[in-house]
Amino acid sequence: MSEASPSSTHDDPLWREQLAPYARPRPLLTALDILTGPVAYLALWPLMVWSLGVSYWLTLLISIPAAGFLLRTFILFHDCTHGSLFARRETNLWFGRAFGLLVFHPFAHWRHSHAVHHGSAGDLDRRGAGDVMTMTVAEYRQAPLRARLSYRAFRNPAVMFGLGPLWALVVQPRIPPSTANRALRNSVWLTNLAVIVLVAGVCLLIGWQEYLLVQTPMVLIAGSMGVWLFFVQHQFEDVYWESSENWSYADAALRGSSHLKLPKPLQFFTGNIGLHHVHHLSTRVPNYSLQAANDGLSVFADVPVLTFWQSLRCTRFKLIDERTGRLLTWRQARQLDHAPGGLATDPAA
Repeated sequence: MSEASPSSTHDDPLWREQLAPYARPRPLLTALDILTGPVAYLALWPLMVWSLGVSYWLTLLISIPAAGFLLRTFILFHDCTHGSLFARRETNLWFGRAFGLLVFHPFAHWRHSHAVHHGSAGDLDRRGAGDVMTMTVAEYRQAPLRARLSYRAFRNPAVMFGLGPLWALVVQPRIPPSTANRALRNSVWLTNLAVIVLVAGVCLLIGWQEYLLVQTPMVLIAGSMGVWLFFVQHQFEDVYWESSENWSYADAALRGSSHLKLPKPLQFFTGNIGLHHVHHLSTRVPNYSLQAANDGLSVFADVPVLTFWQSLRCTRFKLIDERTGRLLTWRQARQLDHAPGGLATDPAA
């Protein structure tokens, strides 16, 4: 593995002080977030139900901005789990639970798993909690054929961004992991019960077929965008991977989290989360202050930058080169001489 960067900021206390002014909720901007997130999303529901009687093509057309507002709602849910949207902990808790119902996620459980992700992103020895499963070249080579085929299927863009949204938004949040404690399991089961009651109520009001016709395209669009965002934030060629002994929280944020530069409409609907390096350095900066923090602090001058089109090419990267911490394509991995025979004779290659 590579040595810790000589320009590492993890021993520099200045960035904590410099970020402090940005890590304060601003009530008017928070209120605007709510109006342009869950309120706008819910306001489009009656319009979409009405459009079913006109043309389903019209319904699908309206589902595009509705999915954008649903994605913004998830960003607000995400901010609440970090305690950054409101000044008071209890307010973040109750609004986070409400937003969680709209995005089908249990608040306490997701808050826990996401905190683990922030505390281990880029750590080779602590992979698997809240991040995209990524094998090293050596792990892939040593895995049985069935595991390699499953991994290849999982990393296929058609699976990740096609089936992935249904898994990430609808199925996975319904299942408490075996390692979860009682409080986290209760968070999942109580959320499941609340979601059932909410969905059943809407179905009784408008009909179950109408519910599926309205909800499904929004879940698929918003879910695909969410999976894509989460993927490219930590899956690019020169991403940061270090063993635990060399791992640094600040380096993982500044070198292992991308600055995804999006067109302004996409930046709006994604709640500025493309400025992921800022968010990983300080989770208390609310979404509406991420851009200002990025523009105002010199610590962010040299972070990895991705354009929208560059981000689409990130799906080529599949395995971690454990020597350098870089992500490799299948072709690059086959060319490595890590072991006799390399990957060229791999039956799954």
